[in-house]
Amino acid sequence: MEYVSTRGAAPTLDFAGVTLAGLASDGGLYVPREWPRFSEAEIAAMAGLPYAELAARVMQPFVGDSLSPEKLRELTAQAYGRFAHTAVTPLVQLDQQHWLVELFHGPTLAFKDVALQLLGLLFEEFLARGGDPLTIVGATSGDTGSAAIDAVAGRARIDIFMLHPKGRVSDVQRRQMTTVRAPNVHNIAVSGTFDDAQATVKRMFNDPAMTGRFAIGAVNSINWARLMAQVVYYFAAALQLGAPGRKVAFAVPTGNFGDVFAGYVAAQMGLPIERLIVATNVNDILHRALTSGDYSAGTVTPTAAPSMDIQVSSNFERLLFDLGGRDGQAMAAQMAGFESTKAMQLTNAQREGAAKLFSSARADADQMTQALRWAWENTGELLDPHTAIGLHAAREAGIAAHIPVVTLATAHPAKFRDAVERATGQRPMLPTRIGDLFERDEHFIELPGYYAAIAEYVAAHAVPRG
Repeated sequence: MEYVSTRGAAPTLDFAGVTLAGLASDGGLYVPREWPRFSEAEIAAMAGLPYAELAARVMQPFVGDSLSPEKLRELTAQAYGRFAHTAVTPLVQLDQQHWLVELFHGPTLAFKDVALQLLGLLFEEFLARGGDPLTIVGATSGDTGSAAIDAVAGRARIDIFMLHPKGRVSDVQRRQMTTVRAPNVHNIAVSGTFDDAQATVKRMFNDPAMTGRFAIGAVNSINWARLMAQVVYYFAAALQLGAPGRKVAFAVPTGNFGDVFAGYVAAQMGLPIERLIVATNVNDILHRALTSGDYSAGTVTPTAAPSMDIQVSSNFERLLFDLGGRDGQAMAAQMAGFESTKAMQLTNAQREGAAKLFSSARADADQMTQALRWAWENTGELLDPHTAIGLHAAREAGIAAHIPVVTLATAHPAKFRDAVERATGQRPMLPTRIGDLFERDEHFIELPGYYAAIAEYVAAHAVPRG
């Protein structure tokens, strides 16, 4: 399998190469040169497989010659052996049409674990073959940071520098990052928003002064390997609900577009997906882009769903590239215009292509609260705010009654206990496996949000090439 950049100028890489590279050298994101596709019979044969075996089966076409089938199965078994539920991503029925797929049974209680537990192992496997030590630089709106740190803490030949926007993540999210004690873990609280932190990370990938000295790697969903692992739970849920003989719709709370783009990939691979419902909060750039073609960044509004408080959705570029005829030169020009003006209109081909599979909905604070209450009062389920936004979108989508609608439950409600308690009167408890979180000491550094200060800190603490 070969991978190409959405902006057309970076070198073609294999799977091992894109895993370690993260962002492409031309500022684009890597995607497979072509989408692998399973036949209906091949998808049907996956029904009933344990999650780790299903993961290996779905991901093998993307891995190519970088890992043998036996090694990939070994890594998936190891990654998903740490989950608290033997089904890894179990389904929960809410009513006759609506379901949740619970993605929060990993070690840090969020969907990011599903991909990052595997990504940490892939880093270790590929670094053991030689090459430079890896300097991971990432930005988090809450959950990526803790999941990435858990996945790579203490691993050889890796340093991780995780930026989070100061005061804009929940106390549980922050502590899951800042209480990890390992010499290769560096937590940085920066002033500004997640978008500011993400822009810093992207700039570092394109700064020759840094990339010349350090092998910079990514754990955000700009890293293809992470996104690839998220494709699997679409297959897992759909197979349990009757695929490939039955279509399934998915509602996805998303800010950076990675989780829902994984659903798009699953559809390109042959999974019969009726619709992908993009759920946003009031930071609704994706909703505006999909309904009117207006991809224009506004000011980030802090909400009770901080992982969605984003105005620049990195992975949206992957979709626009695929729908725009995979023209890297045109994509580079389109993104250059957006990066200079923070405004962009989708082309007709992009809008029409997206409309074939995607719809969207926006939930304000009251609608999020109503969804939280509905779930608790009618099903006995406590949801986190992000999942509640997804459920609001699912219930408003108008999907035909015979088609099941699966909402991605992206985080354990205890990660956002104050918001859940305000809405439902119920204060969710942390699982016993992390019950002492608030007794642990925190360790992090605060830095201003400008690039030079952050680059200087990374350069002073990372292991250089050679």
